[in-house]
Amino acid sequence: MTPSPATTAARLTAPRLSTGAVLALASGALILTLAMGIRQTFGLFMGPVCLALDIGREQFGLAMAVQNILWGAAQPFAGALADRFGALKVLLAGTFAYTGGLVLMASSGTYAMFQTGAGLLVGLGLSSVSFAVVLGAIGRAVPPQRRSAAFGLASAGGSFGQFAMAPVGQAMIAALGWSQAFLVMAGFALAMAPLALLLVRASSAGANAEATPESFRPTSSPLAEGGLQAALREASRHPGFWYLNAGFFVCGFQVVFIAVHLPSYLADLGLTPDLAAMALALIGFFNIIGTWGCGLLGGHYSKKRLLFALYAVRALTIAVFLAVPKTETTVLAFAAAIGLLWLGTVPLTSGLVGQIFGVRYLSTLFGLVFFSHQVGSFLGVWLGGVVYTWTGSYDAIWLASIVLGVAAAILHLPIREQALRPALA
Repeated sequence: MTPSPATTAARLTAPRLSTGAVLALASGALILTLAMGIRQTFGLFMGPVCLALDIGREQFGLAMAVQNILWGAAQPFAGALADRFGALKVLLAGTFAYTGGLVLMASSGTYAMFQTGAGLLVGLGLSSVSFAVVLGAIGRAVPPQRRSAAFGLASAGGSFGQFAMAPVGQAMIAALGWSQAFLVMAGFALAMAPLALLLVRASSAGANAEATPESFRPTSSPLAEGGLQAALREASRHPGFWYLNAGFFVCGFQVVFIAVHLPSYLADLGLTPDLAAMALALIGFFNIIGTWGCGLLGGHYSKKRLLFALYAVRALTIAVFLAVPKTETTVLAFAAAIGLLWLGTVPLTSGLVGQIFGVRYLSTLFGLVFFSHQVGSFLGVWLGGVVYTWTGSYDAIWLASIVLGVAAAILHLPIREQALRPALA
């Protein structure tokens, strides 16, 4: 792929980030580090929680599925509230819900308590402290030429969280037990509150410093003047918006199934919990590289073609993993490869939404696309447990992940990447 002359010119004239934009980017990345890192450890808790509560993998998977569907269903509303009233109140509400959910999970004596904490409270909390709200705040603080790279850096924070928290989570389970480990996680989650305050203040400063007629004009276009309803109508009539929804559905199906069920899949093969934790950490480490890299590439090359390549290679990686013998080497190699492809979809997809529709209602529109991701997450993690209960194997879900990956790759090719109006970019 060769960048166009317009892209090259934009790259050469891209302004430097203001201090406010840099602080917004750093604090947003740290929020995503905690929000995404903590939840990525939940698969490590499956064995001890199922044993303590006398439940099966299907029930544990259902709690994670409810978490993901509520996260996705509430995400557009959280994004709309952030667009309408500002991000701070939304981020703080999400922090307290997330923390409360972890505390309830730690004190669970019944499956109903665990489901309420893990499914309801953590799911609602995640809707307010994850990508749509955080990237929306960052997107307003940076100029368009830097936006894709900024989204990649911030999204890489979630990857670093998985890298850092997976071994920590496994060590805490081994040393303290699953209940006390959840309480420590709750303490980590509470740290998102001061970070939210820093993000919002820095975002406002960054937006004021960067705002120019070319970079940020929230009321200069017909779409912006028409308000949120006009933005929603415009998006609903754009075929690319629905292709992005379909692709992100597949992303959710694949990554949440792997994140939650991979430790149990490896245990069934006689491999150790420490290897599972190492694999999740390795996914997180390489996801830092992959997410940041996709963000950088998205600033220079066609985002839809990058998404095509990402989904196609992800399907191939899963197919190869199924075909080879499962040893420590092949598991870690798979973790590294899938990590490079893990959340690179986020800066590319959110960047494409902003590129086509503008950033004025980015939190809302990306929140809607993210809901599709979470519908896929619900089905991937829940069906993983159901299929295992019925068949004693995860093979059918692995195969479905391959087929869906190929379909997602193809669906991105017809997307028209041009901004609906130049002022929206």
